[in-house]
Amino acid sequence: MGHPFPIREIARQAGLSEATVDRVLNGRGGVRESTAREVHRAIADLDRQRTQVRLVGRTFMVDIVAQAPERFTTAVRAALEAELPALHPAVVRSRFHFRETGPVRELVGTLDRIARRGSQGVILKAPDVPEVTAAVGRLTAAGVPVVTLVTDLPASGRVGYVGIDNRAAGATAAYLMGQWLGDRPGNVLTSLSSGFFRNEEEREMGFRGVMRARHPHRALVEIAEGQGLDATQYDLVRTALERDPGIRAVYSIGGGNNATLRAFADLGRECAVFVAHDLDHDNTRLLREHRLSAVLHHDLRHDLREACHEVMRFHGALPPAGPVLPSPIQVVTPYNMPTPPAG
Repeated sequence: MGHPFPIREIARQAGLSEATVDRVLNGRGGVRESTAREVHRAIADLDRQRTQVRLVGRTFMVDIVAQAPERFTTAVRAALEAELPALHPAVVRSRFHFRETGPVRELVGTLDRIARRGSQGVILKAPDVPEVTAAVGRLTAAGVPVVTLVTDLPASGRVGYVGIDNRAAGATAAYLMGQWLGDRPGNVLTSLSSGFFRNEEEREMGFRGVMRARHPHRALVEIAEGQGLDATQYDLVRTALERDPGIRAVYSIGGGNNATLRAFADLGRECAVFVAHDLDHDNTRLLREHRLSAVLHHDLRHDLREACHEVMRFHGALPPAGPVLPSPIQVVTPYNMPTPPAG
């Protein structure tokens, strides 16, 4: 693989020794296949970030750790890398640790490896469970600041949270649902990827609170643990629809919307109102096709810029500032979709 990067830079990006990187690049053997993949992934990351690598300024190596479907982590990677040049004169280099699902111990293992190896900061999307909270504490003890992204860990030692006010987002979804369903009968399916993500729990509470107050006659049917993945989401939605013939609308908190719509279609059922979250590539297409009613969206570039600023403030590279305000919640319909950035 041809590349312009010295072994030292690749080793730092991959979090491996220079000797290991040298063995991989020169095909000397004695290296696990997964380690070789890390080296090649580090080269690919460096190539995407090459404009930053050449900038002169203080360098911050930041690790982005997220448990989320690929469509979301792809959006996170693109949003961060789009923001990197704007952080000049500081140079922010990023390492990505993404997984769709898996045991908590593996996620904790990733965080502990970062604590041992060292980092200027961690941007984290993770379930709110005691094991993760404890791992954040170990990072903090090692001098590594943690900023939570889109879902918070308020009982941990994190230095800040960036994202929307999730309870307000759920209340907004309930307002839209009530307006669009009007007096028509029908129950509402609420779909969470997991009960362990605080952002989803807060969205559900905001939604349920407003629905109970304003539309107490309308039943809410909850499904969870689909992990936002189409393969598991389809079965959960289909089972719910078969059990409850009155479901006519969906508030999708955790994703898997292709599968949800397919389940409705396979049973010959109408989804009269469908409110979802985030303009990822799936939801952008579904909204353009008028298969979603609205998407509650926020600017990931803004969130990641603020997360990087929080890391810089921790290290004294920026002056102190007040608490980061929640990101604005945008109600996006097929008629006001943001224009994609040029380039």
